[in-house]
Amino acid sequence: MANNIPTPHISAKEGEIAPSILLPGDPLRAKYIAENFLAGAKQFNSTRNMFGYTGFYRDKPISVMGTGMGCASMGIYSHELMNFYGVKKLVRVGTAGAMQKTTHIRDLVLAMGACTGTGYVKELGLPDGYSCIADFGLLIKAALEAEQRGLSYHVGNVLTSDVFYAPEKAKKEGVGYEDVGVLAAEMETAALYANAALAGAQALSILTISDSLITGESTTAEERQNSFMDMVQVALEIL
Repeated sequence: MANNIPTPHISAKEGEIAPSILLPGDPLRAKYIAENFLAGAKQFNSTRNMFGYTGFYRDKPISVMGTGMGCASMGIYSHELMNFYGVKKLVRVGTAGAMQKTTHIRDLVLAMGACTGTGYVKELGLPDGYSCIADFGLLIKAALEAEQRGLSYHVGNVLTSDVFYAPEKAKKEGVGYEDVGVLAAEMETAALYANAALAGAQALSILTISDSLITGESTTAEERQNSFMDMVQVALEIL
């Protein structure tokens, strides 16, 4: 393993990344988590300004690193973390857009599975129709932690899309994802789950609803900050 590191995208040396890691999309959120939640955090990566840190939470080593946006970016970083640095537990902490009227802004979504048409999963060579699903152990722990904290949360499918700005004419007639109970849309979970399956690692996405594709509601910067902390605390506790 050591012969493959540093990688083209991560400059950490052997032993600088913990077996458990939080993965926000935004590298500045990784910096925020390290500075506000981890004791003795030390930076292990700044390549491409994708900041990564390792510190301690309740005396256990935990790392945090940004992944960028989309399956391609998540795919690169999560693959290198699992296959070259030996990371075993990965929790994505990100935002998503609600696709149900019952899924409100600031709610948490625990992504049990990720529906997707992304080319990333197809190019991995997984069997046709492969379902990208979370690790059940991490999922049940997150649900129990959210329950104990009295947080509003949902468990179910999310949609991992390659497109953030979809043109009106791209919308298709017929049954849509929202018609079959998909909770929210985001851009990275399917790649994380597929990579974890191939690497024999455990993965989960914990998402905060930042806006609604149904009602048009959105959160303010302050509200996102507060909800983000709830999500991060749940993730840290289950790791």
